[in-house]
Amino acid sequence: MAKSFTSGGRRVVLSNPGKVLFPSDGITKADLAAYYRDIAPVMLGYLRDRPLVMKRYPDGIEAGGFFQKQIPEYFPEWIGRATVPKQDGETTYVVCRDAPTLIYLAGQACITPHLWLSRVDRLDYPDQLVLDLDPPGDDFEPVRRAAGTVRNLLERLEIQSGLKTTGSRGLHIVIPLDRSAAFDRVRALARRLAGVLAGLEPEKLTAEQRKQKRGNRVFTDWLRNSYAQTAVAPYAVRARPGAPVAAPVEWQELEEPGFNPRRWNITSIFTRLEHSGDPWQKLWDRPYPAAELSRRLKALAGGRRQ
Repeated sequence: MAKSFTSGGRRVVLSNPGKVLFPSDGITKADLAAYYRDIAPVMLGYLRDRPLVMKRYPDGIEAGGFFQKQIPEYFPEWIGRATVPKQDGETTYVVCRDAPTLIYLAGQACITPHLWLSRVDRLDYPDQLVLDLDPPGDDFEPVRRAAGTVRNLLERLEIQSGLKTTGSRGLHIVIPLDRSAAFDRVRALARRLAGVLAGLEPEKLTAEQRKQKRGNRVFTDWLRNSYAQTAVAPYAVRARPGAPVAAPVEWQELEEPGFNPRRWNITSIFTRLEHSGDPWQKLWDRPYPAAELSRRLKALAGGRRQ
């Protein structure tokens, strides 16, 4: 039996709404759609004007999922689109501009939307630099310590940044950019930043691309700062038991007992927002030129050598 959701004056019909996507929790497709309907007022600001890659789990999280870039032909015309050229043709991505689109995607068992780091009007120019703290195992404590190192460095550089739990194993650090530099320059800057961090804590951090060379160190992953690469959307649900969400957080929360990358889920995140609001609400009020970040990093490195 189908179920309909009405949002923003549009009616979205879900087929098979009772399909269980999270077996250990009994969370259904309709539950997922209700979450995205309710989180939309906070989440949409991070989605609008960005190509979106769908991570779909049509048979539930235990059966595994797949990434889908190309929007299917059967998607309704009212869903936003952006056609992007590629080497052997073009890809048309979903662009989510409203709550009905989020609901429709949930109906397609898109549990986790992933976003480009740039917007459709200037695809070559990212508006953020992302570092992904990737642990060597399941222990979160090394990631917590690594995040403290990143925070200390960024404070020395006088750079405002955002911290986000991934809802999985690690953390993302986001620096807002003013879109004055193309991806190649931002990627080079991210690599330099990761290298400086690894130099500060060489026994605990690494910027090494090859897994076999990382050992037991946290990988400060700078690789996603490239054209067409993506990061999990803020407030997106992850395909893990308990339905955790990728949640923007305050830096000081790192020190709280029980802090971990799966701390909030599709239920508890609303209590958090009601009490604390969205920590990233003003993050892009002061975007930085990549050239200025590079200058500050160079000046800091030069000062350490003196």
